[in-house]
Amino acid sequence: MAASRPHLPRYVIALLCTTLQICLGTVYAWSYFQTLLVRQLGWTFTETAWAFSITIFSLGMSAAWAGAALPKMGPRRLALIGSLMFSGGYLIAGLALQIDSLMLFYLGYGVIGGAGIGLGYVTPVATVAKWFPDRKGLATGIVVMGFGVGALLLSKVLAPVLVLQTRGELPELFVSLGLIFACILVPASLLLRDPPPGYAPGGTAAASGPVAQALAKAEDAPLRVCLRSSEFLVMWIVFFFNISAGIAVISFQSSLLQDVWGLADPSLEPEQLAEYGATLIAASSLCNGVGRLFWGLLSDRLGRVRVFRILLASQLLVFGILMTERDPIIFSILVCYVLLCFGGGFATVPSFVLDVFGSKRMSTIYGAMLTAWAAAGIFGPLYVGSLKDQYPDRAVIYCFLIGILILGLGYVFTYLLSDDRFRAGKPTVEDTLREFGVVPATR
Repeated sequence: MAASRPHLPRYVIALLCTTLQICLGTVYAWSYFQTLLVRQLGWTFTETAWAFSITIFSLGMSAAWAGAALPKMGPRRLALIGSLMFSGGYLIAGLALQIDSLMLFYLGYGVIGGAGIGLGYVTPVATVAKWFPDRKGLATGIVVMGFGVGALLLSKVLAPVLVLQTRGELPELFVSLGLIFACILVPASLLLRDPPPGYAPGGTAAASGPVAQALAKAEDAPLRVCLRSSEFLVMWIVFFFNISAGIAVISFQSSLLQDVWGLADPSLEPEQLAEYGATLIAASSLCNGVGRLFWGLLSDRLGRVRVFRILLASQLLVFGILMTERDPIIFSILVCYVLLCFGGGFATVPSFVLDVFGSKRMSTIYGAMLTAWAAAGIFGPLYVGSLKDQYPDRAVIYCFLIGILILGLGYVFTYLLSDDRFRAGKPTVEDTLREFGVVPATR
């Protein structure tokens, strides 16, 4: 028998997965570029909001496809394709800015770049869960935390340095970002791989025999039955509402804070306002990342349903305060809390899917769940962009009022959620175990 192929230590795999997520997560720094695009190219807030919405929509839809394709293609190939598309999207966006083509910008940054993020997003989460079956919650929490803090890397490190180097020329800035991301993402993708068959950490044996066969059969419900189930639908709706509220804030947090600062101190120059906006992006992205770890670990203790209720109910109060809050510091703190909860939803859902639907179809069902991200990416940024164009003086109030309605609906739907394992019908797990002789038949 040929010797087994050596593999990287699982902590190196976790580092590679986190690196991928950090780079892909820079998409959440979009509002840093949005103000520059509006000022330099004369595009409207609605037009620029479409760019971000197309990106998130492409992300969610491609993630759904990636979840189904991952078992066949493997993490290395899927991550490599996603990395090349993400980096290439920036290069095409740079060309679009050079020739002032909004449609080409939508295609490059939105469709191609967004689809690349989706292919890359599912891969690290599903892969690290296979390498850390003993610490699944912690490992996936750290990896998705990387996606949350990616905006910090871009808004406070990469973008400011490149703005100075390119003298504020947006085409050169986007091309530079594309090349930098390619240099990081491509090598990381090439090293990514699944654990070897039968892998178990700590030298323990993987589950086998009648018990493993019985449990596998219990999870073998047809995929279409799972995706059409009320459990999946309600989970999707709650996830959608939590994302919609958070992504609306993410898409315009810089310009919203600049509006609040402008009202508090009309003497501030645009450059200073932009710096304040970048600082909020960095701080909120850190909260987004920390929230993914904090709420994920908390859901292990309190349960997934209870955590979602806390996330939505607490944001209801915060959005109510944000409607009338005009102190820039308090406003920023509350926005950071919204991002903390936004990240919490992404940390809780993977474990929720595992709890309800089992591990066998986790990547496929989780990928399908991310279509909620796609739908929210269209809905959230566009209603905020439209309000800013039509009601510039009252946009802040209207944005958070709609957010309250969204969160309230989400909270109501949490009472239809359940942590119970999905069952397509008879036989039950006990029946299946009995069939394999693991549980003695009752008389």
